[in-house]
Amino acid sequence: MLLVGLANNVDFRLGEELNGSRYPRISPEPLVDDESLTGLCEPTSVIRYRLIALLGFFLSLHVLAAELEAHGNEAHRNDAHKNIVLILIDDAALMDLGAYGGEARTPNIDDLARRGALFTQYRTSPLCSPTRAMLLTGIDNHQSGVATIPEVLPPEHVGQPGYTMALESGVLTIADRLRSQGYRTLMSGKWHLGEHAHEMPQNHGFDRSFALAASGADNWDDKAYMPFYDDAPWWEDGVETSRPEGFYSSEFLVDKMISYLADTDASKPFFAYLPFQAIHIPIQAPPEFVAHYRGVYDEGWQRLRERRYERAQALGLIPEAAALAAMPDGFRNWDALSEKERLLYRAMMEVNAAMLEAMDHHIGRFLSHLESQGLLDSTVIVVTSDNGPEYNRGDDDWRLRLWQATHGYHLDPQRAGQRGSWGFIGPEWAMAAASPSNLFKFYATEGGVRVPLIVAGPSISPAKIRSPAMVTDVTPTLLDYIGALGHHAEMDAASATGQTPVRQMTGRSLMPVLRGEVESAYGADDIRAIEVSGNSALYKGSYKITRSMPPLGDGQWQLFDLSLDPGETRDLSDSKPLVLADLKDAYANYAQANGVLEMPLGYDSAEAIERNSMMRFVANNLSLVLSMAALFLLAVVLLLRSAVKAVYPGR
Repeated sequence: MLLVGLANNVDFRLGEELNGSRYPRISPEPLVDDESLTGLCEPTSVIRYRLIALLGFFLSLHVLAAELEAHGNEAHRNDAHKNIVLILIDDAALMDLGAYGGEARTPNIDDLARRGALFTQYRTSPLCSPTRAMLLTGIDNHQSGVATIPEVLPPEHVGQPGYTMALESGVLTIADRLRSQGYRTLMSGKWHLGEHAHEMPQNHGFDRSFALAASGADNWDDKAYMPFYDDAPWWEDGVETSRPEGFYSSEFLVDKMISYLADTDASKPFFAYLPFQAIHIPIQAPPEFVAHYRGVYDEGWQRLRERRYERAQALGLIPEAAALAAMPDGFRNWDALSEKERLLYRAMMEVNAAMLEAMDHHIGRFLSHLESQGLLDSTVIVVTSDNGPEYNRGDDDWRLRLWQATHGYHLDPQRAGQRGSWGFIGPEWAMAAASPSNLFKFYATEGGVRVPLIVAGPSISPAKIRSPAMVTDVTPTLLDYIGALGHHAEMDAASATGQTPVRQMTGRSLMPVLRGEVESAYGADDIRAIEVSGNSALYKGSYKITRSMPPLGDGQWQLFDLSLDPGETRDLSDSKPLVLADLKDAYANYAQANGVLEMPLGYDSAEAIERNSMMRFVANNLSLVLSMAALFLLAVVLLLRSAVKAVYPGR
């Protein structure tokens, strides 16, 4: 009787719009009418019918509540099988992209920013490999095994836990986790998380991968870009290979990803990881893109730094009253350069912008391909950078110039960006690009770690997000987005990879912010910390402590209030000693918990690069070095013999 009453009085057409809502409609009529009670003399009969009506009402409410919950989670359910594209730019500053006020034409990325979430307070690591480890795993770089990069690793740290320079046992990537959820996992681009076959992406969750093991490579030809490497170490699915000739890097990487999508099971959702070479040294770009920037940088780096600072204020990236840090001591004044020097540096910065535009162009091709396949509307896309702008020069070291000359590179400004050019922007342009922040790549100052983050796709509402966010938050956010964040998903991934125990993610999901449930993913007392080769930072509320190592730093902690001074121009260490002490204690706890090693006394990153590059060059060219040594000894012997004959003619 109860079931009959419910069936007659509750409309369960849940798939239809009922009164403007997809919920069960409770009929206004009573479950029993007055006539049905006629002749019922005993009170128990009336009570029975009323109890039936009451039970029916409460059951209807239960059904209604269940449907309300289902409706509230409908978007989340629909996101469970969404495709994921993770795009990583190399060495892009916060304001390099058009959406953040940059000069480069990046319409495709800008469109993602307009229809998605644009983060203004996102922080990454100041160096490429640690960022890539944290981005792909959600785990602090020291726990992942990639505390820094091999190029700057001091001998005292070689082989130490967390400093093995490859992802260690128990560290799962987002590809590992997504593959256990039924995804096909694809990668095309720079890996830089190991150098040997067993350290390549195929052993870290990727079904298909075309990966560069080095920190960089030429964009036109299949060759090394610095003496540290003997060649450009490309690997496809764990097998050493070479990049085909005749392709520009961004074009090739997108083409390769499109081919992987075509060659894998289309019935599965996909994860596509696209870490571009742009805009890492050597900066190179096709001439048709370079032409767009003729004259844009003619006024020099000081003016560019000021203009970006002004745009940052207008866009709300910094408070209007915030100060701009001065150029460091020893940096050159644009007006003091010779015309020849200005010609070279103008050309380099034009190519830098052009390389971004070329990358964006090929990102547009990739998005158009997804759209043509009916995949774009079911894909969430993340765009970010691994660190701030690169500061190294290519024109101030005779040894590098000699290597460039013997490896087919030139610094001709008339051919800048073209095949054979060795492009760079140098410290002054890097400082200008990092505006309104201080310093650049390698340093944990804001210029090294504050970079773009854009998230766009289904269920992501357009918004400018001011919540703090960290690079370790990206993986848990994406897993949460598809409903694969939690104990059961963790066990699925561990079982699928055979890696137990699994190291726990240290990042957190940003989905509550993206869903509009909270304004900030971090509370006032929550700690966020970074360390790479001694360059360190810790955030708590609006305060930040940072420590910069030589050559540009002195290894001492400084304290800043970023809400007032995002440019890090006023050290508050003396005026707020208790705050400084509190944050230093928090950093000490972080370092101990994550296995951060102290830097050797007198460590200097520039000296480390020089030493490690020389050692690697000798190892890569041992036969050449031995031949040169033999020729040198032979020359010495011949000179000695000539000298002996001159002194003793008869001998």
